[in-house]
Amino acid sequence: MDTVASLSPLRHPSASSACKLSTAASTTSRPAAASSRRLLKLKQRIIISTATASNSPPARPRSWPRANSASSAAKTTTAAEPPQKEKDLVFVAGATGRVGSRAVRELIKLGFRVRAAVRNAQRASSLVQSVQQLKLDVDAAAAISREMLEIVECDLEKQPQEGIVKAIGNASLVVCSIGASEKEILDVTGPYRIDYLAASNLVQAATAAKVEHFILVTSLGTNKIGFPAFLLNLFWGVLCWKRRAEEALISSGIPYTIVRPGGMERPTDAFKETHNLVVAAEDTYVGGLVSNLQVAELIGCMAKNRRAAYCKVVEVVAETTAPLLPMEQLLSAVPSKREPPAEEETEEVKKPAAATAGAGRPLSPYTAYEGLKPPSSPPPTPSSSRSNDSLPNKKPQQAEEVEAAASSRTSSRPLSPYTAFVDLKPPPPPPPPPPSSSSSVTYGGTNSSSGIGSSNPSDQPQGENEVKQQRPLSPYTRYAELKPPSSPTPSAPKT
Repeated sequence: MDTVASLSPLRHPSASSACKLSTAASTTSRPAAASSRRLLKLKQRIIISTATASNSPPARPRSWPRANSASSAAKTTTAAEPPQKEKDLVFVAGATGRVGSRAVRELIKLGFRVRAAVRNAQRASSLVQSVQQLKLDVDAAAAISREMLEIVECDLEKQPQEGIVKAIGNASLVVCSIGASEKEILDVTGPYRIDYLAASNLVQAATAAKVEHFILVTSLGTNKIGFPAFLLNLFWGVLCWKRRAEEALISSGIPYTIVRPGGMERPTDAFKETHNLVVAAEDTYVGGLVSNLQVAELIGCMAKNRRAAYCKVVEVVAETTAPLLPMEQLLSAVPSKREPPAEEETEEVKKPAAATAGAGRPLSPYTAYEGLKPPSSPPPTPSSSRSNDSLPNKKPQQAEEVEAAASSRTSSRPLSPYTAFVDLKPPPPPPPPPPSSSSSVTYGGTNSSSGIGSSNPSDQPQGENEVKQQRPLSPYTRYAELKPPSSPTPSAPKT
């Protein structure tokens, strides 16, 4: 059987031909009888080996790799899901700029961790110093440079997409505040390279990284033609390239917010003390001014309230006559381009059906008797009629008449006891007493006398009554005819 195994078809596919050659050589040197016997034995061996080879599975060559757990683990790692995004991690492009540096500080104030993307890490030293000078706790300020702020070197123009995705990392929010510098006004390709190409590269990388929100800072008037957009487009078509970047972000499908601020060159950080922020829908304003700090504060508000800034294009200016309103209220007043998704329900909100059914049940057991009212009192029934019908007539007729009179009085009796005195009126006042006739008074030089002993008022003359009725109220009328004594006449002089 060892010889049979050695003649397996995989190792010796041409065994039959070799056997034929050996038999031919043996016939020439030995007699024909011995050669015929050997040939018969070889044929039997070949038949046995072919039968065993057909029934047994083919042997594995030595070059085949063995299946192990390492290959299966590699397949599972390739199909593994990407890591989840961190809600408090923000990637800021253009972190050394005027808007980007202020946005980094505002985000750190709100508790976010920031990955600041810069082209040269040496230029970020001023950013780190400004962050460390924030008015925070002593321990927090010492740990800001290590935990809250991370400097990442990333060239959005030259770096491939994989490198930008790696720089974004697990950030759930991307803020792009890059723009061509006014100092390089002689660079013809500056607006194209920075405002469009670099911004679109960041949008593509954010799409590949599956970020949750993208905030793009452009400029006022990107979608307008005429003055003053015509003057700004003299800077090598900067507004046109910014508009192309906006279109690339809108078509990417990422939840976005496009911020179009007004002029930010002249206003300082103290501009907000005299000018209040105004947030309006797209294509509302032609011109206006706003400070870099106000735009940075608005970006921080959007990072905190992403649902209020979902898929919106806002224009930002500052005016003295505008009312001071919260930024959340200003953002919510701007319409959204797409409907925001429904809020995810947490485990605390998800409750079984029994609990939700019992939530509407009132706590008090007495609410089940709200519809119940006390029974109304039965109407009064005349006692005389029922008693006469049910009881035999044993009372005399006089008693029945008394009861009927009493029942009629009770039925017609009013409820108020004061109705019995409705017809009563107060007694009339007593007449005035007759005037006394025992005195005589002179009025106006006339003497009016009356008899002392006479007590009958009819004996008095009628004229005296009229004089008394006309008597004046003032006692000084009796002196009306009195005159002052005349002055004595001068005597004649004595000679």
